[in-house]
Amino acid sequence: MPGDPVIETHDLTKDYGAVLGVDRLTMSVNAGEIFGFLGPNGSGKTTLIRLLLDLIRPTSGRALVFGHVAREGGPGLRRRIGFLPGDWKLETSHSAGTFLEFLGRLRGGVPRSRITDLADRLGLNLDSGVRSLSRGNKQKVGLIQAFMHEPELLILDEPTSGLDPLMQQEFLEMAREARQQGKTVFMSSHVLSEVQHVADRAGIIRNGRLVTIMDIDALRSHAQVHLRVRFAEPIDARAFSDIPGIQNLRIDDTLLTCLVDGEIDPVIKAISRFRVTQFISEEPDLEDLFLTHYRSDATDDQ
Repeated sequence: MPGDPVIETHDLTKDYGAVLGVDRLTMSVNAGEIFGFLGPNGSGKTTLIRLLLDLIRPTSGRALVFGHVAREGGPGLRRRIGFLPGDWKLETSHSAGTFLEFLGRLRGGVPRSRITDLADRLGLNLDSGVRSLSRGNKQKVGLIQAFMHEPELLILDEPTSGLDPLMQQEFLEMAREARQQGKTVFMSSHVLSEVQHVADRAGIIRNGRLVTIMDIDALRSHAQVHLRVRFAEPIDARAFSDIPGIQNLRIDDTLLTCLVDGEIDPVIKAISRFRVTQFISEEPDLEDLFLTHYRSDATDDQ
């Protein structure tokens, strides 16, 4: 079960002058959970991460990591954190293995076997020169350096950027294993499907403001369900026109498609009055919920 907060923010604000990067943001991330932080580019995700790591300073409010303000924690606090920046760039003439060993020494020593094991999982050739690596392989180096010293907290900004689907799944498994070991993962992303599959809770940020924080099951329950039903015989649309929650109803001869917003039981009961040959209910996708929150919150800024 999740423990005490590892990350806390209280009315955290970063004012860049022309725009608010983060606007009075209050939230917490508990020990032992994977927390997905969702939003498109420019929404404030990276600003929050930089504030947590003391890479920039807040205009007002506080950000705490392990109960400490980042600028007061010093090297001891930083060794407890594994960080992958969203703008991860590599400029070195060394091989990937030599570079990672160097970073390992800076963090108090990381066994070569630990680096090798992670490289094998991610399919990275440690003998390759860093400059010659593809974008995806450079991202693998970034993931390895974040995970290799087995930190208590992983702060990962767009961690699957540049990875192929197989390696994306491998990363998600690494995140799950970290959680099983009691570690905390704070994962910023705009790829909602990956957060849906791995996170315990997710927060949505829009224009620097926190829109909502909910557990993943609750987020799914608030999303619309996509139904596709094939009947044995043509049906009349009027049989479904007065059912609450049905949206975008379309009937083409024997095929019904619609969205269901809310309780699905009345829809199922209406369908059961006819002979059904095919029934497909698509699991709610966070993409739909994400867009819904953005639409419903749009008037707040007007």
